Amino acid sequence: MSTIPTIPTIPTTPKIPRKPRKRKSRAERLVDKEIKLVKREYKLLKRIFKKKKHAIWTASVSVFLILVGWVAGNLNWDVVFHRDTLAAPIVIQQIKYDGFDMPIDSFDVETMTIRPNQLPSEILLDRGVSLATIDRLAKEFILVFDLRKLKADNRMHFYYTPDSLRQLQYMIYEKSVSEYVVYNFKDSLQVNLKHKEVKISTAYIDVVIKSNLWNALDDKGIPTEMIAEITNVFQWMVDLYSLNKGDRFQVIFENQTINNESIGVGKLFAAKCLYGKKWIEAYQFEQNGILKYFNEKGESLRRAFLMAPFFAEASLHISSFFSNSRMHPILRIRRPHHGVDYAMPSGTPVVSIGDGKVIEKGFAGGGGNTIKIKHNSTFTSGYMHLRNFAAGISTGSSVSMGQVIGYVGTTGLSTGPHLDFRVWQGGKPVDPLKVESPPVEPVDPKRRPAFDSIIKFYRGEFERYKKEGSNFKENAGFADKLL
Repeated sequence: MSTIPTIPTIPTTPKIPRKPRKRKSRAERLVDKEIKLVKREYKLLKRIFKKKKHAIWTASVSVFLILVGWVAGNLNWDVVFHRDTLAAPIVIQQIKYDGFDMPIDSFDVETMTIRPNQLPSEILLDRGVSLATIDRLAKEFILVFDLRKLKADNRMHFYYTPDSLRQLQYMIYEKSVSEYVVYNFKDSLQVNLKHKEVKISTAYIDVVIKSNLWNALDDKGIPTEMIAEITNVFQWMVDLYSLNKGDRFQVIFENQTINNESIGVGKLFAAKCLYGKKWIEAYQFEQNGILKYFNEKGESLRRAFLMAPFFAEASLHISSFFSNSRMHPILRIRRPHHGVDYAMPSGTPVVSIGDGKVIEKGFAGGGGNTIKIKHNSTFTSGYMHLRNFAAGISTGSSVSMGQVIGYVGTTGLSTGPHLDFRVWQGGKPVDPLKVESPPVEPVDPKRRPAFDSIIKFYRGEFERYKKEGSNFKENAGFADKLL
């Protein structure tokens, strides 16, 4: 009889008694709840982020594909595959304006010079302006400019449409070198007075006399106003009518320009004149509120007498000089000629060379109509062959320097219109061209340091210009002077 094996018994782990569950406090339970909420929100954010990332990538790829499509559609593939065939550069056309700020490329422009006695109606009717419009221009805009006062030799400019109709759009009248009147016919009729900008700069010229001062300045393109300015400075020291070849003027002055074109001369700051073999310097300096000219010693260039009894612009030449033995052109005998004959047009004004009193006025035989003026106890001047006398001039009347006393004529023994000008010193006749007139008030000693600094500055400027040359554009010509 078989025996049944016995199954070994597995020892059992002794059962550990379970500890009693400790109940969490209210605070611990709240913390656990918060942790669960945070974990839940974190899982939600991870899920949202995965979806957002996908959307960003999708949008980026879409934009890229759209850009590729646009470039492919607009790119010039001929340039890409044929780099030698490049498009021509774009040229921007610059608009051109004239001296009146008008775009001349937009118009057909006509310029005319007004003839003597030419009427406005004649000018405008020929250019398609009706009588009614001309009447309006003359009446409604008279305060802007009186159309009836157009001056001969002034210019007018007309701006037409550049087509077959050629209608007048604008008209410009040059009233003066700096003023012009603009007539607008385009829309409603308008008239405006405008001014060009005048710029002031410092300029320098060096003029050498070949025949006379007028020709020397004209050769340089310098306006005749410079003659008046030079005369204003040197009239007591230099006889501008007896300059010799080689005499010289160096001038630092105020140059007035419009559109880079010289239109006139302003102040003379400093000047030098080589008269014969002597240099005469002149510097502008203000004393007692008045601008005056002094030499390097501080002596005034103004003298008691003028060097010549005429205005600066007078046209003349010396036909006979001071002599103790001259062949008389009419009497044909030799006798003294104690004066200087200035040949000039009849009617040219004659001025007194200085302050004084008329001691003789009337017809004096061969001298014709004559005036004598006593200036002081030493000097007396005489003016002969006058055509007539100026109003208010009589024996005993007082005259001032530069005052008109008569007019050039050919009375008495005379072969043509001229002035016989004479000077007596201490009762004896002297050569008017050699009279040394005493100066007037010099620079105040208290102001001498300021004056010396001006001399130093301008002497330096003369040296600089001597090296650099004239900064005035020679032979360019000044703008036409409009009346």
